[in-house]
Amino acid sequence: MAWTIAALLASYLLGSIPTAYLFGKILKGVDIRKVGSGNVGATNAMRILGKGPGISVLFLDILKGFIAVMFLGSYFINKPVLFSSESLLILMGISCICGHNWTIFLQFKGGKGIATSFGVLIALAAKIAGLNVALIYVILIWFIVFIISRMVSLASILAALFLPVFCILFKQSGPVIALSLLLSAFVVIRHKANILRIAKGQESRLYFRKKPNN
Repeated sequence: MAWTIAALLASYLLGSIPTAYLFGKILKGVDIRKVGSGNVGATNAMRILGKGPGISVLFLDILKGFIAVMFLGSYFINKPVLFSSESLLILMGISCICGHNWTIFLQFKGGKGIATSFGVLIALAAKIAGLNVALIYVILIWFIVFIISRMVSLASILAALFLPVFCILFKQSGPVIALSLLLSAFVVIRHKANILRIAKGQESRLYFRKKPNN
Protein backbone atom coordinates (compact mmCIF):
# COMPACT_ATOMS: atom_id res chain seq x y z
CA MET A 1 0.00 0.00 0.00
CA ALA A 2 2.78 2.45 0.93
CA TRP A 3 4.55 2.02 -2.43
CA THR A 4 1.30 2.50 -4.32
CA ILE A 5 0.52 5.72 -2.46
CA ALA A 6 4.09 6.91 -3.04
CA ALA A 7 3.80 6.23 -6.78
CA LEU A 8 0.54 8.14 -7.16
CA LEU A 9 1.73 11.02 -4.96
CA ALA A 10 5.01 11.38 -6.87
CA SER A 11 3.10 11.50 -10.17
CA TYR A 12 0.64 14.04 -8.81
CA LEU A 13 3.41 16.33 -7.54
CA LEU A 14 5.27 16.11 -10.84
CA GLY A 15 2.11 17.05 -12.71
CA SER A 16 1.47 19.87 -10.26
CA ILE A 17 4.53 21.85 -11.35
CA PRO A 18 2.77 24.95 -12.80
CA THR A 19 4.97 25.52 -15.84
CA ALA A 20 2.94 28.32 -17.44
CA TYR A 21 2.60 30.14 -14.13
CA LEU A 22 6.35 29.96 -13.48
CA PHE A 23 7.16 31.21 -16.99
CA GLY A 24 4.73 34.11 -16.59
CA LYS A 25 6.24 35.15 -13.27
CA ILE A 26 9.86 34.76 -14.38
CA LEU A 27 9.59 36.29 -17.87
CA LYS A 28 6.99 39.04 -17.42
CA GLY A 29 6.16 39.18 -13.74
CA VAL A 30 2.51 38.36 -14.44
CA ASP A 31 0.13 35.88 -12.87
CA ILE A 32 -1.09 33.96 -15.90
CA ARG A 33 -4.27 33.07 -14.01
CA LYS A 34 -5.29 36.73 -14.19
CA VAL A 35 -4.53 37.50 -17.83
CA GLY A 36 -5.82 36.19 -21.15
CA SER A 37 -8.09 33.19 -20.67
CA GLY A 38 -6.78 32.65 -17.14
CA ASN A 39 -5.80 29.11 -18.04
CA VAL A 40 -2.50 27.81 -16.67
CA GLY A 41 -1.50 26.13 -19.91
CA ALA A 42 0.50 26.41 -23.10
CA THR A 43 -2.12 28.14 -25.27
CA ASN A 44 -2.61 31.00 -22.83
CA ALA A 45 1.15 31.18 -22.30
CA MET A 46 1.64 31.51 -26.05
CA ARG A 47 -0.86 34.37 -26.25
CA ILE A 48 0.50 36.22 -23.22
CA LEU A 49 4.22 35.42 -23.28
CA GLY A 50 4.87 34.79 -26.97
CA LYS A 51 5.47 31.87 -29.27
CA GLY A 52 8.85 30.80 -27.83
CA PRO A 53 7.78 30.64 -24.18
CA GLY A 54 4.46 29.09 -25.18
CA ILE A 55 6.16 26.28 -27.08
CA SER A 56 8.53 25.75 -24.14
CA VAL A 57 5.56 25.45 -21.77
CA LEU A 58 3.92 23.00 -24.17
CA PHE A 59 7.04 20.84 -24.32
CA LEU A 60 7.53 20.83 -20.54
CA ASP A 61 3.88 20.00 -19.87
CA ILE A 62 4.11 17.07 -22.28
CA LEU A 63 7.35 16.03 -20.60
CA LYS A 64 5.67 15.91 -17.18
CA GLY A 65 3.23 13.28 -18.37
CA PHE A 66 5.90 11.35 -20.21
CA ILE A 67 8.27 11.23 -17.23
CA ALA A 68 5.50 10.22 -14.83
CA VAL A 69 4.76 7.06 -16.82
CA MET A 70 8.05 6.24 -18.54
CA PHE A 71 10.52 6.87 -15.73
CA LEU A 72 8.64 7.10 -12.43
CA GLY A 73 6.43 4.27 -13.62
CA SER A 74 9.38 2.08 -14.53
CA TYR A 75 10.76 2.61 -11.03
CA PHE A 76 7.57 1.87 -9.12
CA ILE A 77 6.41 -1.18 -11.11
CA ASN A 78 9.37 -3.03 -9.62
CA LYS A 79 8.10 -2.33 -6.11
CA PRO A 80 5.43 -4.30 -4.20
CA VAL A 81 2.42 -2.29 -5.41
CA LEU A 82 -1.26 -3.23 -5.42
CA PHE A 83 -1.87 -3.20 -9.17
CA SER A 84 -0.62 -4.85 -12.34
CA SER A 85 2.12 -3.01 -14.23
CA GLU A 86 -0.29 -1.69 -16.87
CA SER A 87 -2.87 -0.55 -14.32
CA LEU A 88 -0.24 1.16 -12.17
CA LEU A 89 1.18 3.06 -15.14
CA ILE A 90 -2.32 4.19 -16.10
CA LEU A 91 -3.12 5.32 -12.56
CA MET A 92 0.18 7.20 -12.34
CA GLY A 93 -0.64 8.91 -15.63
CA ILE A 94 -4.06 9.93 -14.31
CA SER A 95 -2.46 11.24 -11.11
CA CYS A 96 -0.02 13.34 -13.12
CA ILE A 97 -2.85 14.80 -15.23
CA CYS A 98 -4.85 15.57 -12.07
CA GLY A 99 -1.79 17.34 -10.70
CA HIS A 100 -1.64 19.53 -13.79
CA ASN A 101 -5.38 20.25 -13.79
CA TRP A 102 -5.67 20.83 -10.06
CA THR A 103 -2.21 21.78 -8.83
CA ILE A 104 -1.64 21.97 -5.11
CA PHE A 105 0.79 24.84 -5.69
CA LEU A 106 -1.90 27.20 -7.08
CA GLN A 107 -4.80 26.42 -4.77
CA PHE A 108 -5.90 23.61 -7.07
CA LYS A 109 -6.34 25.82 -10.12
CA GLY A 110 -4.38 24.50 -13.09
CA GLY A 111 -4.52 23.86 -16.80
CA LYS A 112 -6.80 21.74 -18.95
CA GLY A 113 -4.51 18.75 -19.21
CA ILE A 114 -4.17 18.38 -22.96
CA ALA A 115 -0.37 18.51 -23.18
CA THR A 116 0.19 16.42 -20.06
CA SER A 117 -2.35 13.84 -21.24
CA PHE A 118 -0.48 13.68 -24.54
CA GLY A 119 2.77 13.00 -22.70
CA VAL A 120 1.10 10.24 -20.70
CA LEU A 121 -0.30 8.65 -23.86
CA ILE A 122 3.07 8.81 -25.65
CA ALA A 123 4.72 6.94 -22.78
CA LEU A 124 1.91 4.38 -22.56
CA ALA A 125 2.01 3.87 -26.34
CA ALA A 126 5.68 2.90 -26.01
CA LYS A 127 4.69 0.16 -23.59
CA ILE A 128 1.26 -1.02 -24.78
CA ALA A 129 0.87 -2.67 -28.18
CA GLY A 130 -1.54 -0.98 -30.57
CA LEU A 131 -2.00 2.21 -28.58
CA ASN A 132 0.52 4.01 -30.80
CA VAL A 133 -1.75 3.55 -33.83
CA ALA A 134 -4.77 4.90 -31.96
CA LEU A 135 -2.70 7.86 -30.81
CA ILE A 136 -1.56 8.64 -34.36
CA TYR A 137 -5.18 8.85 -35.52
CA VAL A 138 -6.05 11.12 -32.59
CA ILE A 139 -3.14 13.43 -33.45
CA LEU A 140 -4.27 13.57 -37.08
CA ILE A 141 -7.77 14.58 -36.02
CA TRP A 142 -6.34 17.30 -33.78
CA PHE A 143 -4.22 18.76 -36.58
CA ILE A 144 -6.99 18.62 -39.18
CA VAL A 145 -9.51 20.34 -36.91
CA PHE A 146 -6.98 22.95 -35.80
CA ILE A 147 -5.85 23.77 -39.35
CA ILE A 148 -9.46 24.24 -40.42
CA SER A 149 -10.74 26.10 -37.36
CA ARG A 150 -7.58 27.58 -35.76
CA MET A 151 -9.23 26.76 -32.43
CA VAL A 152 -7.05 24.76 -30.03
CA SER A 153 -10.05 24.06 -27.82
CA LEU A 154 -12.20 22.59 -30.60
CA ALA A 155 -9.31 20.47 -31.88
CA SER A 156 -8.62 19.18 -28.37
CA ILE A 157 -12.27 18.38 -27.64
CA LEU A 158 -12.84 16.45 -30.87
CA ALA A 159 -9.53 14.59 -30.58
CA ALA A 160 -10.40 13.61 -27.01
CA LEU A 161 -13.85 12.38 -28.02
CA PHE A 162 -12.34 10.16 -30.69
CA LEU A 163 -9.69 8.70 -28.35
CA PRO A 164 -12.00 6.04 -26.82
CA VAL A 165 -13.33 5.22 -30.28
CA PHE A 166 -9.88 4.41 -31.60
CA CYS A 167 -8.91 2.54 -28.44
CA ILE A 168 -11.94 0.30 -28.94
CA LEU A 169 -11.31 -0.11 -32.67
CA PHE A 170 -7.71 -1.14 -32.07
CA LYS A 171 -8.72 -3.60 -29.36
CA GLN A 172 -7.09 -2.05 -26.33
CA SER A 173 -7.48 -3.58 -22.88
CA GLY A 174 -10.21 -2.64 -20.45
CA PRO A 175 -7.95 -0.40 -18.34
CA VAL A 176 -6.75 1.51 -21.43
CA ILE A 177 -10.31 2.02 -22.68
CA ALA A 178 -11.31 3.19 -19.20
CA LEU A 179 -8.40 5.64 -19.27
CA SER A 180 -9.45 6.95 -22.68
CA LEU A 181 -13.02 7.51 -21.47
CA LEU A 182 -11.78 9.30 -18.36
CA LEU A 183 -9.42 11.54 -20.34
CA SER A 184 -12.21 12.34 -22.79
CA ALA A 185 -14.48 13.33 -19.88
CA PHE A 186 -11.70 15.42 -18.33
CA VAL A 187 -11.21 17.36 -21.56
CA VAL A 188 -14.91 18.05 -22.08
CA ILE A 189 -15.45 19.12 -18.47
CA ARG A 190 -12.38 21.38 -18.46
CA HIS A 191 -13.54 22.99 -21.72
CA LYS A 192 -17.11 23.82 -20.68
CA ALA A 193 -16.57 27.55 -21.05
CA ASN A 194 -14.87 27.02 -24.42
CA ILE A 195 -17.79 24.92 -25.65
CA LEU A 196 -20.20 27.75 -24.82
CA ARG A 197 -18.00 30.27 -26.65
CA ILE A 198 -17.70 27.96 -29.66
CA ALA A 199 -21.49 27.64 -29.79
CA LYS A 200 -21.78 31.45 -29.73
CA GLY A 201 -19.03 31.94 -32.32
CA GLN A 202 -16.90 33.79 -29.77
CA GLU A 203 -14.00 31.37 -29.25
CA SER A 204 -10.50 32.76 -29.77
CA ARG A 205 -8.44 31.46 -32.68
CA LEU A 206 -4.70 30.92 -32.61
CA TYR A 207 -2.52 32.19 -35.45
CA PHE A 208 1.26 31.83 -35.49
CA ARG A 209 1.52 34.71 -37.91
CA LYS A 210 -0.36 37.97 -37.98
CA LYS A 211 -4.09 37.31 -38.06
CA PRO A 212 -5.50 37.84 -41.55
CA ASN A 213 -7.89 40.76 -42.05
CA ASN A 214 -11.57 39.83 -42.16
